[in-house]
Amino acid sequence: MMLVLFSYLVATVASYTVLDLVGRISTSKGMQRWGWLSFGAVGMGLGVWSMHFVGMLAFSLSMSVAYDMAMVILSVLVVIAASFVALVIVGRSRPSLRRLLAGGMLLATGISAMHYIGMAAMQIDISYDPLYFWLSILIAIVASNAALWLAFDLRKGSERGRVWLKLGSSLIMGAAVAGMHYTGMHAAQFQAREASDITKGIVLDQTFLPYLIALATLFTLGLSLFGIYISNRFSRKDSEFQQNERWYKLLFENNQDGIISIDMEHRIIGFNAAMTKLTGLSNEWFRNQTIDALFPFIVEEEQAHTREMLFKSLSGEKQNYETAIVHRQGHRVDLNVVNVPVELDGQVVGSYVIAKDVTEEKAAKEKIRHLAFHDELTGLPNRRKFNQVLSEMIEDKTGRFAVMVMDIDRFKLINDSLGHTYGDLFLQEVSRRIQGCIRGYKVILARMGGDEFTLLCDRCYNEEEVAQITERIIEAVGVPYRLKENDFYVTASIGIAVFPDDGADAVQLLKNADAAMYQVKRNGKNGYQYYTSQLHAQLQEKIELEIDLRQALPLGQLYLDYQPQVRAGDDQIIGVEALVRWKHHTRGILSPGVFIPIAEETGMIYEVGTWVLREACRQMKAWHDAGGPLITVSVNLSSQQFHQSNLTAHIQGILEETGLEAKYLELEITESMMMDANVSGGILNELAASGIRISLDDFGTGYSSLSYLKLLPIHKLKIDRSFIRDITVNKNDKAIVATIISMAQHLNMDVIAEGIETKEQLDILVDNDCSKIQGYYYSRPLPAGEMEASFFKEAKVGSGIGLE
Repeated sequence: MMLVLFSYLVATVASYTVLDLVGRISTSKGMQRWGWLSFGAVGMGLGVWSMHFVGMLAFSLSMSVAYDMAMVILSVLVVIAASFVALVIVGRSRPSLRRLLAGGMLLATGISAMHYIGMAAMQIDISYDPLYFWLSILIAIVASNAALWLAFDLRKGSERGRVWLKLGSSLIMGAAVAGMHYTGMHAAQFQAREASDITKGIVLDQTFLPYLIALATLFTLGLSLFGIYISNRFSRKDSEFQQNERWYKLLFENNQDGIISIDMEHRIIGFNAAMTKLTGLSNEWFRNQTIDALFPFIVEEEQAHTREMLFKSLSGEKQNYETAIVHRQGHRVDLNVVNVPVELDGQVVGSYVIAKDVTEEKAAKEKIRHLAFHDELTGLPNRRKFNQVLSEMIEDKTGRFAVMVMDIDRFKLINDSLGHTYGDLFLQEVSRRIQGCIRGYKVILARMGGDEFTLLCDRCYNEEEVAQITERIIEAVGVPYRLKENDFYVTASIGIAVFPDDGADAVQLLKNADAAMYQVKRNGKNGYQYYTSQLHAQLQEKIELEIDLRQALPLGQLYLDYQPQVRAGDDQIIGVEALVRWKHHTRGILSPGVFIPIAEETGMIYEVGTWVLREACRQMKAWHDAGGPLITVSVNLSSQQFHQSNLTAHIQGILEETGLEAKYLELEITESMMMDANVSGGILNELAASGIRISLDDFGTGYSSLSYLKLLPIHKLKIDRSFIRDITVNKNDKAIVATIISMAQHLNMDVIAEGIETKEQLDILVDNDCSKIQGYYYSRPLPAGEMEASFFKEAKVGSGIGLE
C-alpha cells in the first residue's frame, strides 16, 4: 500500500512540475526554449516512468521476476519522446484545438506504450483482459488531453490563482496517470514460464529499490521545481525590466514633447520624433551630433541663457525655463524647456532636455494680455491702459502735460438710426482719422468706451502745440462719413486739462477735462476748451441740477407754456406748440435748453417726454371740451424718444388715456432722426397710420438727404428761425426761405415759419405765400390760463376755425 501511495505522489509531483514548466517554455526563445523543452520532457518522462516502475514493484507476485533492461530503457525513452512532442505543442503561444488533441493522443500513446513496453520487460508470460486493457488506454487518452489542456489554460489568471489551480490539476492528473497504470496492471494475468524459456535478466529487490527510485525521482523533480522557481524569479525580474524598458521607450518615442538625451560630453545619445518635428531637422542630423550644434538654431537673444541652463543641469540642478528656436522652415517656435539631470550611483552621467511647443499658448496669453489693455473694436489702448500710463506720467513729476477727453457729437443718433454694426464701423473710421492726425507726435490715443476717446500729450508740447493737434483732430473728424450710401456729418467736442494745474491725480485730471468737454457741448459743440476754474462751478451746477431734476416731476415743478401758431391775414389761431418749463425752487424758471440736455444724458428724457405728451394732450382735450377751437397741439420728440421700441403704442395709450383724438396731435421731429430712412420710415408710417400728424422741425439746418421728403409721411415743414432772423437783410436767407416754401407746396405739404418777430419778416413770408406763422410777433409762449384768456375767449366750436 505504501508503494501505491508513493507511486501516486510521484505522479502528482511530476504533473505539477510539468504544469509549472509549461509557462516557462511559452516565454522562452531560441536555445533556451529547446533546453527547457528537453528538461521538461525528461522530467515528465522520468516522473511517469518512475510511477509506473514503482507501481510494478508494488505488485506482489508469488515468484521472482527478472527484467529485460533493454526493454526498460526503451520504455523510458518512449515516454520521454512523447512528452517532448507534447510540450512542443503546448508550449506554443496559441496552439489550435486540433493540435492540442493531436498532442494529447500522442502523449497518451507514449504513456500507454511506456506502460506496456515496461510490462513486456518482465520475463514472465502475461495475458490481458480486453475490457480493462482498453479502459486503461482510454484513461491514458483522457488524462493526456486533460493534462495538455490544463497546461495551456493555466497560463491565464493571476499568479496566486495559477498556483492553486496547478496544485489541484496535478492531483487530478496524478490520479489519472496512476489510474491508467493500475487499470492496466489489473488487466494483466501472469503465468510462470518454463525454466528453459527464462532468459537472462535482472531480478530487482522489491524491498528497498522502489522506495529508492521514488525518493530519487521526487528529489530530482524537487530540484527541477526549485530550478524552475529560481528561473521564474529571474525571468520575472527580467520581464519586469524589459516591460519597464518598453514602457519607457514608448513614452520616450511617442511623447508629444521633444526629448533629447545627452551625456556629459554633450553628445546626443537619444531623441524622439517630436524633437525632429519641433526643429524641422532630420533623424540623420541628430545622429552623431552634440547638443552644441543645436545652439545656432536658438534665437540669438536666448542663446546665452539656454547654454547656462544646460550647464547647470549637467552639474545636477533641474532647470525649467523658456526659450525659442528658429524652425528649419524659418518660423519662430517658442519653447518651455525642462532640463532633468540623469544620475547613476550618485554621479551625474547626462541630462534629458524636454522641450514643449508653447507658441500657440504664448500667443493666446499675449492676446489675452493685449485685450486686457486694448479696445477690441479699434485696437486702441483702453481705459485700464490709459490710466496706467497716465499714473506713471504723474508719478514721474517731471513737467506739465495735457490730458484731452473727446466726445463725438451726434454719434448716438448714428448708432440708434443705423444700428450697432454701422456704429462700430463709424467708430473704427474715427479712430483711424485721429491716429492719422497724431502720427509722428508723442501722443497716446485711447478709447474709453462708446464714442469717448482720450489723448495723453507728452510733456514736450506746450499749450499752443496741443491746441494745434486738437484743431487737426476736429477738422479730420468733421469730414463726412459714407455710411449706407449716404454722407453723415459729425463734430467733435474736446476738453483739455493740464497737469499739475488742473489736477494732481488721474481722477481729477480726467474729471476736469470731461467738464471742459461738456462746456464745449453747451457752447454749440465742434470745438475744444481748456479747463478753467469757472468750469468747475458750472460742473457743480450741472450735478446739482441733475439731482434736482429727478425730484422735479414728483414735486410738480414742471409745467407747459403754449405758443400759438397763427394764420396771417385773418389772424386766426390754427394750433399751439407745447413747450416745457421748469420752475426751480431756488433758480426760478428754467428753459428747456438748460435741463433737457441733462435729461438726455441721464436717461430721464423718457420720463419727462411722457409727462409732456400726456399733459399737452390732456390740456388740448380740456380746451376742446370747454368749447375751444378744434386745433392741434405740437409736441417735440427727442431722438431717444423717437427710437424707443414701442413709440406708437405708447403714444396711442396716452391718447386713449386723455381722450384726445389722434388728428389733433402733431409730433415735431428733426432731420437728424431721418438718417436711416428704413428705420425712421417704419416708425413714421405707424404714427401716420394711427392718425397722428408729423411736422419736420428746424428744416434746412441738418445734413440729411432730401430724398426722405418723398419717401416719408411728413405733413408739415417748419422753417427754422435761423433763416428768418436775417431774412430782411440777407438775400441768401430770403432765397432759401422762398425755395423751402415752394418745395413744400409742390410736395403738397403745409409749411410754417417760426421765430417771426417783426412786420417786415411777416410781409416777406406772406409775399412768398407762407401764411402760417409762429413767433413773438403774435405772442410769446404763454401758460395755459393766459392762452385761454388771450386766444380762446371768443372762440367757439364750429366757428370754422380748425385744422388747416
